[in-house]
Amino acid sequence: MQIEDLKPPIITHLDNLGYELYDLEYVKENQTNILRVSINKIDGIDIDDCIKVSESLSPFLDTLDPIPEEYVLEVSSPGAERKLRNQTEIMQNIGNYIHLETYEQKLDGELIKFQNDIIFLKIRNKIIEISYLDVTAIRLAIKM
Repeated sequence: MQIEDLKPPIITHLDNLGYELYDLEYVKENQTNILRVSINKIDGIDIDDCIKVSESLSPFLDTLDPIPEEYVLEVSSPGAERKLRNQTEIMQNIGNYIHLETYEQKLDGELIKFQNDIIFLKIRNKIIEISYLDVTAIRLAIKM
């Protein structure tokens, strides 16, 4: 089974638990195979969520038996400074503090609006408009 084939049953399983799949990857680190499942939900993820999902997902995966070799299941949150991978994730994070990069500048500020491919970023009471097409990187950030 390919990892992409594993996504639909994992998504369904996580939906039933009240979580969404943020990312799924299968990697080898220090001779250990790792199935890394990043989960998310609207009000955020804590360690108890990761434990709950791991305890439920592990036996579920055992019944599917998707990976022939031994592996370690790792369930985690996408992180406080996770990438915003698409326009939907940008829209979902209006009101949050972000870090944005273009070819010419790096900016940190509050994402206040995303409309017609324009990102509106509030920096020190000033509104900056950035074309989505000019963005090379965008992620959540922790305000210092």
